[in-house]
Amino acid sequence: MKDATRSAIKGYLEGFIQGMMEQISSSGLDPKKLRPPRLRSKEGDLKPFHEAILPDGILRIQEFERSFSTKLGTTFEEVARLIGAERFAVAQRGYEMTGSVSAGATARIDAIINDVKRKGEVQAPFPELIVQVVAKAAGDGTIRTSIADLYLKSHEGKEYFFEMKSPKPNKGQCLEATARLLQIHAIKRRPRPSVNAYFAMAYNPYGTRKEYRHSFALNYMDFENQVLVGPEFWELVGGKGAYDEVLAVYREVGIAKGPKMLDRLALGY
Repeated sequence: MKDATRSAIKGYLEGFIQGMMEQISSSGLDPKKLRPPRLRSKEGDLKPFHEAILPDGILRIQEFERSFSTKLGTTFEEVARLIGAERFAVAQRGYEMTGSVSAGATARIDAIINDVKRKGEVQAPFPELIVQVVAKAAGDGTIRTSIADLYLKSHEGKEYFFEMKSPKPNKGQCLEATARLLQIHAIKRRPRPSVNAYFAMAYNPYGTRKEYRHSFALNYMDFENQVLVGPEFWELVGGKGAYDEVLAVYREVGIAKGPKMLDRLALGY
């Protein structure tokens, strides 16, 4: 990773944390005291027993962690874009692609998804499914739009489309992702290796690929050929060792900003 890229990632992450901190509204209470009882909430966030026993400072930390975890995924996309820009001719987030998808390709995608629903598991390797869809892609069709969370194009013209989601997707997310990835190939009308669409997980909550155990991802996607998890994803984007380099930058920012976050949340300053 170049020094300029490392600095850009650090600056981005520091700005992300600062923005999260600024969203936290002070309760006006001593963090060591309880919040006053509430009778109703438009947001549906009443937790009377929590608020009756936990000081405001602890509640703030819990609320911040939930919001932080939800939004942290957006940082993976931007960090991957910054790293990808070093090695690829094009690196873009939220890449929108519009094109005609033939009736035959649409029917083939629908049949693939319905087959997985009925049988509870993928019936063929993902590259083979891509070939099936592309074989039906010729001819006029309906204009469709696909949006990739991250798009990379190599200097040689190879294209990479990434759907970046939770490392523990539910059944619906797996099926929808597969349909979207196949639609990308239907629009481009090309299989691998010139066009490559993947479901990407920024990290592996189980450790190694061999240890991955989340049943929905294993059953409803071709985990070996369709999914990039943890280091596999980062090294495709940034080269060998990219995962460790990225994690080191996150840790560096955490060491610098962590005490300030704790002081602001738990102590009120």
